[in-house]
Amino acid sequence: MANELDGVRVAFLCANEGVEQVELEQPWDAVRDAGGTPVLVAPKPGEVRAVHHLDRGDRFGVDEVTSEARAGDYDAVVLPGGVANPDVLRLDGPAVRFVRAVVEAGKPVAAICHGPWTLVEAGVVRDRTLTSWPSLRTDIENAGGTWVDEPVVICADGPNLLVTSRKPDDLPAFCDTLRRVFAGTVSRSS
Repeated sequence: MANELDGVRVAFLCANEGVEQVELEQPWDAVRDAGGTPVLVAPKPGEVRAVHHLDRGDRFGVDEVTSEARAGDYDAVVLPGGVANPDVLRLDGPAVRFVRAVVEAGKPVAAICHGPWTLVEAGVVRDRTLTSWPSLRTDIENAGGTWVDEPVVICADGPNLLVTSRKPDDLPAFCDTLRRVFAGTVSRSS
């Protein structure tokens, strides 16, 4: 369905440096190709510098800063990974508050690889089941969540739907699932 996300605004929350490029670009393209509007949200204006593992990647223009982002302006959120990306976001109070507000508003969030670190910091994983890069397992469990080793997990045990994936190899399933979840959630709220 080419227009299943028509009119849907999706915040892609990233630090200004260190987002894994493929985990930003492929979900971004999936949202855009389904008719949605992806919006790059970061702590500082200007650009986001992506990475390819440890090598520098491309630059992407920031559309909105976290201090101005409001849950009511978006229908869903994507949290790409990259080790440095969510580690920086965890220290950005506005980013953490934004994620918490989106979850509390019942809007879907999709996080891949190290992206769930921001969910942990926002305090929204207790009693939830999710996956991530394996090194986050202890953090998720210490925050009261259940970690599983699966390519994609959809968790409905909470105020919103969480879609999580482990790594770049899971991107095709992650993108397909987030597109379906975002379309289903938005159509139910209209």
